[in-house]
Amino acid sequence: MAALGWLTPRRRSATARSVLAGEASAEAARKSAPEEEPEFPVLGDDRAAAFFDLDNTVMQGAALFHFGRGLYKRKFFETRDLARFAWQQAWFRLAGVEDPEHMQDARDSALSIVKGHRVSELMSIGEEIYDEYMAERIWPGTRALAQAHLDAGQKVWLVTAAPVEIARVIARRLGLTGALGTVAESVDGVYTGKLVGEPLHGPAKAEAVRALALAEGLDLSRCAAYSDSHNDIPMLSLVGHPYAINPDSKLRRHARDMDWRLRDYRTGRKAAKVGIPAAAGVGAVAGGTAAAIALHRRRLR
Repeated sequence: MAALGWLTPRRRSATARSVLAGEASAEAARKSAPEEEPEFPVLGDDRAAAFFDLDNTVMQGAALFHFGRGLYKRKFFETRDLARFAWQQAWFRLAGVEDPEHMQDARDSALSIVKGHRVSELMSIGEEIYDEYMAERIWPGTRALAQAHLDAGQKVWLVTAAPVEIARVIARRLGLTGALGTVAESVDGVYTGKLVGEPLHGPAKAEAVRALALAEGLDLSRCAAYSDSHNDIPMLSLVGHPYAINPDSKLRRHARDMDWRLRDYRTGRKAAKVGIPAAAGVGAVAGGTAAAIALHRRRLR
């Protein structure tokens, strides 16, 4: 039987080096295992909500410019004003960021255009304009993110510098809870051509979200916010779950530094996933830009 001793495993006590090797191996295995992300949004968390910027986050382009196109079709203003709207929209789509001068010009134009019109009239027209120019420009990817919050039983708000009447139409058509937007002054249901306060932009958005959260009893650390613009960093910084959607370069850098989550639905790969032909998108931008430039040059003659 002694000859078979070599078949019997020898019992050896673990040395310090072997213990260290074993622990190191276990630690390496643990670190290499994929970490499961906690469920988000959390089902049934009624103290959480989601806040979505509108322009270039939920919708391609700027809502105010699409609204201007609809008003032009209805003879609210002349061709030279449409040229300005077209030029601004083409620039916005190519640059992907908000130019303060362009946005201010657009707001001033819109206020002068709606002055003297009834609020109810603009709301009714807004429903038609949504179907004509906006519905097909909703990013499916962002829409899915909003729906996930709704499915979890949470409220979802648009937060935008666009007129609140337009924002409410879009929110309602998307099945969202509501909208925070720029408020134009009206007296007896008629627009005066002035704003109440200032446009809901940058820090003003953050203040609006903070005020709404207080009124709704929300815990901002459990809320989410989504935007494409570095101008909305104050709003994104308020919540526990900030997302950069189709981000401009400044927001992209900031999001990476802060380890925020990013989603980009503009690239060819992402466009294919959400059913938007990339080549068609490029062609549309190029065509729109050419038309805008032609109108702009004609205006300068």
